[in-house]
Amino acid sequence: MDDQRSEILPRSRKEIEGDTVPFEFERPGLRPGDVVSRPARRSRLRWFFWALLVLAIIGAVVWYFPRPSHQPTTGGRTQAGAPVPVGVAPVQKGDMPVILNQLGTVTPLATVTVQTQISGYLTEVGYQEGQMVKKGDFLAQIDPRPYQVALEQAQGQLAKDQASLKGAETDLKRYNTLVAQNSIATQTRDDQIYTVAQDRGQVLVDQAQIDTQKLNLVYCHITSPVTGRVGLRLVDPGNYVTPTSLTNGIVVVTQLEPITVIFTLPEDNLPDVLKRWHEGAELPVTAYDRSGSVELDKGKLYTIDNQIDTTTGTVKLRAMFDNKQWILFPNQFVNVQLVVDTVHDVDIVPSAAIQRGAPGTFVYLVKPDHTVAIQKVKLGPTDGQRIAILSGLNPGESVVIDGADRLRDGAKITLAETGNAEDTAPATQQNKGQPQAAAGQGAASAADPQSAQPQPRQHEGQGGRRSTQ
Repeated sequence: MDDQRSEILPRSRKEIEGDTVPFEFERPGLRPGDVVSRPARRSRLRWFFWALLVLAIIGAVVWYFPRPSHQPTTGGRTQAGAPVPVGVAPVQKGDMPVILNQLGTVTPLATVTVQTQISGYLTEVGYQEGQMVKKGDFLAQIDPRPYQVALEQAQGQLAKDQASLKGAETDLKRYNTLVAQNSIATQTRDDQIYTVAQDRGQVLVDQAQIDTQKLNLVYCHITSPVTGRVGLRLVDPGNYVTPTSLTNGIVVVTQLEPITVIFTLPEDNLPDVLKRWHEGAELPVTAYDRSGSVELDKGKLYTIDNQIDTTTGTVKLRAMFDNKQWILFPNQFVNVQLVVDTVHDVDIVPSAAIQRGAPGTFVYLVKPDHTVAIQKVKLGPTDGQRIAILSGLNPGESVVIDGADRLRDGAKITLAETGNAEDTAPATQQNKGQPQAAAGQGAASAADPQSAQPQPRQHEGQGGRRSTQ
């Protein structure tokens, strides 16, 4: 006990009584100033603190240390070494269209702003807004009375000048007789010849004035110059109109049947189109809405522009559509699919089977022992949901189209649940006709990889940008 602590004793009893230091009982043989031992309280607290710290560290390690799980994981994950559930599809032989996707603008063949060619009060409007009119149908009427009066004045002037001409011609005949009798000077007869010519010229001027006033009367009755649909009314009856006062005209008539779509094409794709165009082939064109999911109308390529835009490196093309249902509307933005050619008898797989990585472009090929192998392929044209394989696969083989992100070369696979594997078929039908921008997107039906010869499925789809790699 005496060896565990030490302390200097108080020097006097007074210090003890004054409570200046903790009271200690005197021991025999000790004097003030001698060192005595006391329990090491701080040492015990220090050991207690370190013990708590060690226990806390042990608890933290036990809490955060990863515990091995003996239960299978959920959420689509599989245990290491377990077969991976996938969806597969067979390689099929078929025809693949070569499609070019572009944006286009609906452009009418004729858009006419009807203007007045004379001045006057607008007395009548003979159309309903949005009405379909034919060429020559009545549109508007301008007050014709001022021009009718002008016509009558021109006719009166013509009658007067015709009478003057007739009198001059009579005098000329008389002068010719007198000249033959040598009764008058020849110069008098010659002057009369010029007078007759002047009167004939004045008669022609009067006739032109009459024709002008008749034409003005025709202009008072405004008709449609083309067959089409009229727009909103721009001028109300009662307004005084002139050829220069109406910036927007009286009405706008737009031709809707047929109608065209103008779109651009990169100059790199132009040789393929020109080749087919010069062969006399009729290149089909399909117009889709802005989202690319709804087919609006089918048409054909009508003409190609005569030069390439150097600022964009593109050339303009015009496609013609019947537009019987008026679905295509002027200045509407549409997605255009141009079918340039069709590749026949080529291997076809769903676009979802295409993978890209370190090996390049590849697919996971299903082996008979229910494993997969990486197979490099060369891609051809695509329609968005299907893609042509130029080399690397053979008909009858199966490729993985669902679950490829969890696979590696030589991994074991198992067929996914039937419902999940076949859910891709309705998705294919829903996306039918939707254009895609690149290969590797889209959905396809799954086939059973456990079957020795999986049943082929029809993979339909429209759309997609041409892809050749």
